[in-house]
Amino acid sequence: MVKLAFGSCGDSFSASSIKAYVAEFIATLLFVFAGVSSAIAYAHAFALFVGVSMAANISGGHLNPAVTFGLAVGGHITILTGIFYWFAQLLGASVACLLLQFSTHGQAIPTHAIAGISEIEGVVMEIVITFALVYTVYATAADPKKGSLGTVAPMAIGFIVGANILAAGPFSGSSMNPARSFGPAVAAGNFAGN
Repeated sequence: MVKLAFGSCGDSFSASSIKAYVAEFIATLLFVFAGVSSAIAYAHAFALFVGVSMAANISGGHLNPAVTFGLAVGGHITILTGIFYWFAQLLGASVACLLLQFSTHGQAIPTHAIAGISEIEGVVMEIVITFALVYTVYATAADPKKGSLGTVAPMAIGFIVGANILAAGPFSGSSMNPARSFGPAVAAGNFAGN
């Protein structure tokens, strides 16, 4: 059910909202830094598990503009707050990749489509695996009836990301996260295939 709420500037600039934006920035930065610097799916899964766990009680632990969009459409956050989350997530991912590029002497690797897979095929793959991620977030973290299941939400979210990377990585690069794709593209100065 769509429950859009625009929100107000007062709510979006409250002390708790600013803390949430900072939490999204830091958690996304750490997730993207660890994920981009490793070619192993488990690194993304573990880094996301930790990032969501760190930020969950402050911002909800989105770390992903697609998750933020899904939660905004479902009325869990306002559109205005979602826009600020997006900014924090994209900035965190960009800073992570610039730090990674600096610390590895330019070895940051952007996410690109795999040879032999058309852009349309890659987009379809990303839509399916991103849906699986957002559905997992809704089922474990956002559902008000979750009860004690909410305590394992970060682990379930990390697991679905790891599984999706193992399944779709050879076909689309398995980003599932616009910030995860945006950061390396900014650092590389190359948005082709993103």
